[in-house]
Amino acid sequence: MTKTDTAFFLNRRHVLVAVCAVSLVGTAGLAMAADEAPEAFIQRITNDTLNTIKADKALRNGDINKIMQLVDTQLMPHVNFLRMTALATGPAWRKATPEQKKRLQEEFKVLLVRTYSGALGQINDQVVVVKPLRAGQEDKNLVVNTEVRGKGSPIQLDYRLEKTPGQGSGWMIFDLNVLGVWLVENYRNQFTKEINAGGLDALIASLAARNKSNAKAS
Repeated sequence: MTKTDTAFFLNRRHVLVAVCAVSLVGTAGLAMAADEAPEAFIQRITNDTLNTIKADKALRNGDINKIMQLVDTQLMPHVNFLRMTALATGPAWRKATPEQKKRLQEEFKVLLVRTYSGALGQINDQVVVVKPLRAGQEDKNLVVNTEVRGKGSPIQLDYRLEKTPGQGSGWMIFDLNVLGVWLVENYRNQFTKEINAGGLDALIASLAARNKSNAKAS
């Protein structure tokens, strides 16, 4: 993430509270996900998670190890991270080797978690209001619009979802829109520049270097 992009997000940590909330959802509600309406799915996971964070001092303080553990055990059942990484990487993803795809997902996940972990300490009295679903959307690419309300002006936060078929089916998140900026598009613009300059291995090395730098600073 460039300095400009990092400043954009970190200066608005109260916005990112809701983004981080998705990563801290419990698995208890997975069974009902298949039959849930998309608005109900988003309302449930955000409400449950905000309550979880408020009740856990370590999470509010941005304990990176605890956050990473929760992401591994609780985020992945709700997020199509493979699709998110592929979309952020762009056309180069199709030419990537299995090892490159694995490394890209690993480093991208660490980057996102560390970038947004500071938001956890900003939770106070926020609530998430889910807006009525726009008609005519398809299950494979559906947007649920919400507002994060607390002190100050309401904050736009939208979720792009897909409906997964088969056993264990349900809604999966694969993109987020914070204040009009889609996460995947934001990173794809950055990743494309690095891929064009040095290829996929250069992008992976760049992400790994950023993660090491962020780890030292945390």
